[in-house]
Amino acid sequence: MFWRMAGLSTASAVEAILDKDECKSLNGRLLNFLRERVQVEQLIRYIIEEPLDDVEKKRTFKFPFVACEIFTCEIEMILKTLVEDEELMLLLFSFLEAKETHNSLLVGYFSKVVICLLVRKTIPFMLFIKDHQEILKQLVDLIGITSIMEVIKRLLGTDEHLYSNYASSMQWVEDTDVLEMIVDKFGSSGSPEVHANAAEILCTVARYAPPGLATKLSSPSCTGRLLKHTLEDSRPKSVLVNSLSVCISLLDPKRFTLGTYHIYGRQLTQGSMVTNPETVEGMLGSLGDLLMLLNVSSTEGVLLTTYGKLQPPLGKHRLKIVEFISVLLTVGSEAAEKEIIRLGVVKRVLDLFFEYPYNNFVHHHVENVILSCLESKNSQLLDHLLNECNLIGSMLEAEKDPILTAADSDKLQPTVPAEGRKPLRIGSIGHLTRISNKLKIKHV
Repeated sequence: MFWRMAGLSTASAVEAILDKDECKSLNGRLLNFLRERVQVEQLIRYIIEEPLDDVEKKRTFKFPFVACEIFTCEIEMILKTLVEDEELMLLLFSFLEAKETHNSLLVGYFSKVVICLLVRKTIPFMLFIKDHQEILKQLVDLIGITSIMEVIKRLLGTDEHLYSNYASSMQWVEDTDVLEMIVDKFGSSGSPEVHANAAEILCTVARYAPPGLATKLSSPSCTGRLLKHTLEDSRPKSVLVNSLSVCISLLDPKRFTLGTYHIYGRQLTQGSMVTNPETVEGMLGSLGDLLMLLNVSSTEGVLLTTYGKLQPPLGKHRLKIVEFISVLLTVGSEAAEKEIIRLGVVKRVLDLFFEYPYNNFVHHHVENVILSCLESKNSQLLDHLLNECNLIGSMLEAEKDPILTAADSDKLQPTVPAEGRKPLRIGSIGHLTRISNKLKIKHV
């Protein structure tokens, strides 16, 4: 249900001001006028009410924009009128009520106003949210909208400056089930946007959130809940890709797994990060199931390339599993290394290295797997790599015959060269050279 104002067709005093751009001067008389409750309410309605189809364009575009700008000018008296009036705050957050769709333009304006209140009026704003915790659920329900995602990230205390100044006002969030609600979005939604935004929030929590929330996220119960959704057969592959990004962030908080991030001023510490052993052990129970997902039938699809075709292509989900394995090994967990040996994980990712000779993404991650094995203090892991996985023999074979020809199609490799074209050199030689140099240093 949309909020409507009686007599909308009759121009109000606020409309006259917004239409004439008088608010740009921000003189004393104008501020005293705009701070009045009735005017603040009208400004809120411009932001939360979707205009009717037959209204003027300035009501659709200009008025919501200028109303948002008035709030985000951070004028103390206007923000105070809003944040100290519970009815006005409830009116503002009524925008989150369930609808078929939310106007993307108005969602952006709503989010800017909410973030402004959170930053400039932190204590009364957080007290209001604490008294109306159903708002957290409403926000999580709209997590697929990027601007709402930004609101949730700040509510969770990922802005270090904000949290350090108002820790007592924001600490209650740690006692809510908001993290569980976000994790469950991987199991209840089929939208890739929802999965990507939920993962970005959780990755940001792993890196920048207060210790209480970060510890809660890294607990075996929470990681187990996350991986349970990951391995459900009916779930789309975006669940696997994004949930593993969260696991990678928990194992290595310095690693950026989702592209562009907003860093709110927290400087990452240098040196190795100490990962909670319980976090690692909580993930190991799903390692065998993840390994099974690396086995894909050649009937799953064909991707034509400039050098031939891939049948099947590697895919984002298998690449993400290999990345997860490479990060898991860098942690140096004895339990993880033991499980990796038992399951034959290194042998499987080495096979992918040679099966996809032109995929430098998988080459990079497998090279990191090999280097972690070589640098490990666990002699069993090194023996497993060199003997059972036959690393040196595979490398020598690849360097002995580095040209991929149409005759290689008979080897049932997923990389099938095109017929009648000049044979191409495999694209992993540089990685093999670096691995060889590392082996030489290790031997010396």
